[in-house]
Amino acid sequence: MRLPDELRARLRDLHLRARSAAGGDGLGMHASRSRGAGLEFAQYRGYEPGDEPRRIDWKLFARSDRYFVREAERDSPLTVWIVIDASASMSVADRARPDFSKLEAAKLLAACVIELALRQGDRFGLIGLSAAALALVAEGAGARQRDRCLLELDRLASGGLLPGADQLRPLWERVRPGALVLFLSDGFDDELTELELRLAAARREVLSIQLLSAEERDFPFKGGLRFRDPETGAELRIDAAAARRDFIERFAAARAALARRMAAAGVLHVEHVIDRPLDEPLHRLFGHAQSAPERR
Repeated sequence: MRLPDELRARLRDLHLRARSAAGGDGLGMHASRSRGAGLEFAQYRGYEPGDEPRRIDWKLFARSDRYFVREAERDSPLTVWIVIDASASMSVADRARPDFSKLEAAKLLAACVIELALRQGDRFGLIGLSAAALALVAEGAGARQRDRCLLELDRLASGGLLPGADQLRPLWERVRPGALVLFLSDGFDDELTELELRLAAARREVLSIQLLSAEERDFPFKGGLRFRDPETGAELRIDAAAARRDFIERFAAARAALARRMAAAGVLHVEHVIDRPLDEPLHRLFGHAQSAPERR
């Protein structure tokens, strides 16, 4: 998978950042309140077994006859996980562009975030959720890690329902507290919403992009129609003209309810209709004007 040049150019001013301080080792773009060997002095603490002797302040020892270790604030690379919903509903595309489904949009968004993480020297991993399996690329950094993730994105196909709780266990084991987790989904699966809320409650920083088709937004249909649920096979016959207003109102209400749940849990949640420029939701999440939702 290759990012179009014009899309890559529009990412130039974006920076992945955590709203909370990120822990970790090494140098990166994200100020961390974690303590350790670093560049800027923060505080002293008592010596503990295993501390390196070179970190002991020997001048302070000479004055106090006690061992103290110098700690410093250090910059830490961010760990970013991208979770993609690859259930059957993500195969939906608009009739105006049948080759560009919600899943294809999710893959390109994932590739954009990988590009940003690579540029910043951050660590990143990828998880694809489908009925077939849980596709997982363990976190790593650098160009080879990017290539592994892009290869997995190429392989990822939509189908069936989301994995069960047992299959999701590796997600809990891999995604550590303090990580930034971006979900790319259409928001139609309550189980996935619950997973996002549980991760947020467990001190993971969760972001969510809800992917919608233009036809779901506008309901431009006419005449008698038959709609089929791609995940359950259930069918519904309607008259488009009679159903349009009710659908738009109820769909808007459902999306607003989801947004309220996300905001209450501290999840930064945005919508993206796939006929819009693909960088728009990324600017809303990672641009200078981003704002953090308050927990209630």
